[in-house]
Amino acid sequence: MTARVVLLVTSPRLPAGLLTAQAWDLVRANPVLAERPTPQTQALHAAGVEVQIVAPTADAVLEKAQPTVVWLASPSGDEGLAREIGMRLAREPALAELELMYGSWDPPGAKLLDAVAVIDRLRAEDPWKREQTHRTLARYLLEEAFEAHDTILAEDYAALRGEMGDVLLQVLLHARMAEELPDDESWTIDDVAGDFVDKMMRRNPHVFGGLEVSDTAEIIENWERIKQAEKPQLSFVDSVTWSLPALLLANKVLEKARRVGAAEPEGEGALGDRLLKLVAEAPPDTDAEAELRLALRRYAEGIDAS
Repeated sequence: MTARVVLLVTSPRLPAGLLTAQAWDLVRANPVLAERPTPQTQALHAAGVEVQIVAPTADAVLEKAQPTVVWLASPSGDEGLAREIGMRLAREPALAELELMYGSWDPPGAKLLDAVAVIDRLRAEDPWKREQTHRTLARYLLEEAFEAHDTILAEDYAALRGEMGDVLLQVLLHARMAEELPDDESWTIDDVAGDFVDKMMRRNPHVFGGLEVSDTAEIIENWERIKQAEKPQLSFVDSVTWSLPALLLANKVLEKARRVGAAEPEGEGALGDRLLKLVAEAPPDTDAEAELRLALRRYAEGIDAS
């Protein structure tokens, strides 16, 4: 029988010992090696699996491959050891076969845990980030959102990935700073995520509550009705986010005004009135902000070309 070396890789973001049935069968039936004690080795030991601590070298691993040995990879994946064994077996293929097995995988969103850990360290060790407050960072939140918006208009979705990371930085950093507020005001990234989940489930009863809907218009109507029930004290003026860019703000105000049956703007007199009337006359779902930005880009590119 051909000897076999199995590199068993597990997710450091899942509880130690949470392995597939195939992985458990493997470690119970064969010698298991590791470079050092870890929560994973401790979990295996608690389940009756002995783990031998050996040097991470090809010789140390291959001499145990009779017929199968399992190397319990560290969170880093032990790429150096895997490369060393692979090169050795390329020269001496009769020694053994090398196999990679995943005993567990990162669940979707697992790397957000890493992002939180990175922000914790940056807040603690980076002088600039230690000095920031919610107010000093406010403009960056807007800037990053607009940069992401620009990549969407340009349909540059590869660049959008990077811009989303910059937006995420703002979310994580604001949440980290909020932990330092007085106890009656403080909150964490988990509070943000929990509130988000609660809101989505509450405002989407057609998904989470068994409510039947006929079309997207009914979904939007339900969303607004539920939102209004959550914040019944808000007046029309108070329900508007006035810091939005003017054309985007115009879209939002007109959308809300039409829901309550308000008259359309007349558009006579000042430039602002005429601009508002132009937005009101656009076809439904027209993004006036995006349209003007695209027109400005075309104009600027025409200047460059001339």
